[in-house]
Amino acid sequence: MTPPKSASPRNAVPDIAALKAELRVRNRAALARAITLIESRRADHQAAARDLVQALLPHTGRAIRVGITGSPGVGKSTTIDALGMFLIERGHKVAVLAVDPSSARTGGSILGDKTRMARLAVSESAYIRPSPASGTLGGVAAKTREAMLLCEAAGFDVILVETVGIGQSETAVCDMTDFFLALMLPGAGDELQGIKKGLVELADMIAINKADGDNVKRANHAAADYRSALHILAPRSAHWQPPVMTYSALTGAGIAELWQTIVDHRSAMEASGDFAARRREQQVKWMWSMLEQRMLARLRADAGVRGKVKKIEAEVADGRVTPAIAAEQIVELLK
Repeated sequence: MTPPKSASPRNAVPDIAALKAELRVRNRAALARAITLIESRRADHQAAARDLVQALLPHTGRAIRVGITGSPGVGKSTTIDALGMFLIERGHKVAVLAVDPSSARTGGSILGDKTRMARLAVSESAYIRPSPASGTLGGVAAKTREAMLLCEAAGFDVILVETVGIGQSETAVCDMTDFFLALMLPGAGDELQGIKKGLVELADMIAINKADGDNVKRANHAAADYRSALHILAPRSAHWQPPVMTYSALTGAGIAELWQTIVDHRSAMEASGDFAARRREQQVKWMWSMLEQRMLARLRADAGVRGKVKKIEAEVADGRVTPAIAAEQIVELLK
């Protein structure tokens, strides 16, 4: 009879105190293990991850957190590569949390960001972590918030979050970053058609990429259109009017100005008190997001509850029960 296999050390719950100590001395392998731990769906791993994040909390919160979004092909990864190298040359430590598209059916993802950020990928001052979105609302991986805190505790002072693409749910990135950068393309038809009101109202800056060669004129024209449109929208903060600028991730032109705008925004928000208020609001939204996840996890974890939910689903599908009544029945199950 074959003896049972012992648990793999890879799957064991790590020593939280030791992992914290390794993170604090900027051990990259420890950071990778810590993020893998918070992404795990195992109950014991999730409990350990909560303890780790709580232990590291005093060492977080000082980094500049930037969310970068834009439609496919706009050059998000190329922009991050150029911006990241610009920052590293000036002494910063840059972490990139890149959320890749996931299959709606299988949950698989492309995870190709490291090939699109060739220079950052080999820099000792950068850390790139691609994570599958796995259907998470808002285009950001379910554990991106915790991953940001781990990176900050490991000494990274600039956190760049690359999201999947523009859409209504994409604005969830604003609930975890200090600066929301919307990238746009020049000459992509009617520029104003590219404006999603909900997205642009949350953007702290609009940047038109690929302003190089024959595209410069079209980029300037697109920037003028966006500036006109922004005048009729209420800004996100009374202390900041979102600017529109052009740049080229390919040549690096405008990257310095792009970063200076982010720095200026941080100064304006801190001076007005909006920065602290936004961070507090983000913490509360994070709590509610985690609560929703825990409630759903509870529904899935209890075999008896799962069976009842399946029965309710079937009744809704057959038209015997309305979705509203079904939702109430499921809430009752949680009691």
